[in-house]
Formats: sequence, C-alpha cells, structure tokens
Amino acid sequence: MAGRNLISESYSEITMQARKMRQDFVCIFISHQRADKDICRKIADYLISIGINVYFDEYDQDLRLASETNNPKAVTAAILKGIKKSTHMLCVVSPNTLDSKWVPFEVGFGYDKTQLGVLLLKGIKKEQLPAYVRAAPLIVADLIDLNSFIEQLSYKGVILENRSLIKKYDDSSHPLANVMEKAMVI
Repeated sequence: MAGRNLISESYSEITMQARKMRQDFVCIFISHQRADKDICRKIADYLISIGINVYFDEYDQDLRLASETNNPKAVTAAILKGIKKSTHMLCVVSPNTLDSKWVPFEVGFGYDKTQLGVLLLKGIKKEQLPAYVRAAPLIVADLIDLNSFIEQLSYKGVILENRSLIKKYDDSSHPLANVMEKAMVI
C-alpha cells in the first residue's frame, strides 16, 4: 500500500486512524522554500511511493486558495493544520532556504510537535545550515541517511509493504539521485 497525501483527510479522521494504529501512524511534513517545490515534490512522491504518508503543501487545496487570494491568515492556518497532522518534519535545506520566511516559521511551530529532521539537498554542507535547524536531532545529509531514516520508521511500526521500492543509495535510478548526495565524504 502506498503512503498518502494526508491533507485530503480531516483532522478527526487522522486522529481516529492514529488511535487505531497506535504508534504505527507516521506523517512527514515537508518544509521547504517555494523555489524548491519541484525537488520537494520528488521527495514527497518518493516517500508516498514507498508507503510513507506526507503533508506536502502543493497538494493542499486550502493553502493554494489562500495563497491565490493573498490571505496570509488562511495561509498560516493551512500550514498549522498540516503540521498538527504530522508526526515528523523534514526541513529541506538549499541555498533558497536562507531567504525563506515560512520555513523558520514552520520549524518553530513544529519543533515540539513533530520529530524534526533536516534534509540537505545536493551541494549543501552541514556547516551551511541555518541556525534555527542546527539543533535538529536528525540530519539527512545523503541518500544513505535517507534510507536509514526510512528504516528507522519501519522499526517504529510503519509498515513498508513493498520494501523493494526503497532504492539503494548507489542506484543511479534512485528518483532522488540528482537532488541529494549519494554519500557524504567526511
């Protein structure tokens, strides 16, 4: 079974599902700068394809409408709703992130509500991380780290029914091979 984009489900449905599944429920909020949306869509789609639920703002109709009508209050409400539905947050860091106004807000709001992780895009070094994410307990610096993170989720009860869909870090056909490092050199 593939993961889902959970913005389409109501908060009460998510809460009921979480209770039914106990600690098996996982949903990852993808925090990113708008300029990186194409890359982040690949990340969200990859996670969904291997059975992990995500909140990705581009799939949120309420957020899209709020943005189109230039309604900052509704934009904020939609983002907060997405974070509240999520158990984890991956803050995607690129050079664009340094200019973002929303990413620090999302990380700040989600810091004690989700398990925060930072995902570095290709070419970004840990030393370049913005101060507001340096204390994150999880740094996903390359595809090896991403696979390790996915494996940790599976040990927490997330059912990855088709483990063969998880691509090896050195597989040139990995859907994220062109956006993340295969392995960071220390």
